[in-house]
Amino acid sequence: MARIAVIGAGMGAMAAAARLAVAGHRVTVYERSGTYGGSLGQHAEEGFAFDTGPGLLHLPAVHRDLFVKTGKEPLERCVTLAQVDPASRHLFADGTSVSLPNASRAGTVAALDTALGGGAGAKWGAFLDRARDAWDRSRRPLLEEPLRPDWQVLGRDPYPAEEHRRLLRPARRAGTVAEIGAWELAEPRLAALLDGYALAYGLDPLRAPASAALLPYMEETFGSWYVMGGMRALARAVYERCLARKVEFVLGAEVARVVEKDGRAAGVELADGTVAEAAHVVLGARPWPGLVPGRELWADGDVTVRPQAGASGRFVVMLSLRGGRPADAVHRTVVHPADGAAEREAVFGGRTAAHPTVTVLRPDDPSTRPDAEHEAVTLTATVAPHGPVDWTDEALRTRYADTLIDAADAAVPGLRERVLRTRVRTPAETAADTGAEGGAVPPPALAGAGGAFLHAANRTRLPGLLLAGGWSHPGGGLAHAGMSGALVAGTVVEGDAFRGSQ
Repeated sequence: MARIAVIGAGMGAMAAAARLAVAGHRVTVYERSGTYGGSLGQHAEEGFAFDTGPGLLHLPAVHRDLFVKTGKEPLERCVTLAQVDPASRHLFADGTSVSLPNASRAGTVAALDTALGGGAGAKWGAFLDRARDAWDRSRRPLLEEPLRPDWQVLGRDPYPAEEHRRLLRPARRAGTVAEIGAWELAEPRLAALLDGYALAYGLDPLRAPASAALLPYMEETFGSWYVMGGMRALARAVYERCLARKVEFVLGAEVARVVEKDGRAAGVELADGTVAEAAHVVLGARPWPGLVPGRELWADGDVTVRPQAGASGRFVVMLSLRGGRPADAVHRTVVHPADGAAEREAVFGGRTAAHPTVTVLRPDDPSTRPDAEHEAVTLTATVAPHGPVDWTDEALRTRYADTLIDAADAAVPGLRERVLRTRVRTPAETAADTGAEGGAVPPPALAGAGGAFLHAANRTRLPGLLLAGGWSHPGGGLAHAGMSGALVAGTVVEGDAFRGSQ
């Protein structure tokens, strides 16, 4: 039995902590804020409750595995999962709309054919076939194994792009999300649909490799789920599982540095000077300068936790509404702008987009509202991080909230007239709460692009110091963070012999 210190109480860190405790280790989690859950926050006020981070759960098998491996009670006994059907409704600038069913390939193809015509469903179906091939080729090395020392093999894009022959010019293959939309889907609304998936994960469609096709494939294959009580209920369930496994939490404890002794991690030093010894240290946050004084955690040629060019954050508007939620309301609606290129240029160029893609969430959950005569609605857009844009500017915050409300009116007619109260959360708040530079949200790891979209390996160059969570392999997103926790626990328990889940 070894003593293990975990820095941060995000979902990846808690997943690692629970698994390590089950393996017989004594685990203590040190969290700089006063609570647990990382990005899975909740704002509650006068009977209304809103998720401030992810609003839906994708790839629930990751968390089902966590609960199976750490106790007798499965995930569904600890939280109530509800399938979201339709999975999403999409409103396009030309007035057309389409509702996509949950986890039904045939239903999605049929819906796109009916709504968009012109063989749109067949085009999207063929795209998903190629995305499935990319999933099959890269799932294990990208998501289920520690990052290989020869990580360069993941620099090749696994997406089997179609070859497009052109008269008197060389054939071309799509290498980015935007090129898939332009050359393979070749339908502006389908291209906007694909771009929306990339943007939702904080990725620039112009730069994100074609392997990002995995993201819509995962959602449309494994489904979208809502956790009753809000996603915060999932964080609470993981926290309680940790407590049941005797994990100790020290909240309001900021770690200043990792202590090194005899060439390996030997504990943590808190900001107040307290030193806690440990045989292993798990960092569940983005590494910061001086984390290990005088030590380089990565050598030349390693994948490191480097700022992604054009990193992005989230702008969230929480609306307390008068009037009940209609029975036929859709849980998730995505409102696409007329000029996606202008949005991309603004967001990833450090400016505010005049017409952003807006996701509208309307959960059918009594716990989110004071009574049946009110409704809680959340609007979200991907935006430039704090710094390039001053998200502490109250006038800008108010103006941009109005921009999102105007766009969301297409999804919720008469929205503005129903608003009782508006609350806003920007990358500035994310930066303050999590310490992430600019409030940036880490994207998932992707193969291709020469490895530019990979994250740091869970092992560092300092023996005994490991990384979990969105800033490490296999990257950001709720499912990916959970996978990182499993990889870290396996590495500690099995050592160099660990090769990932079987």
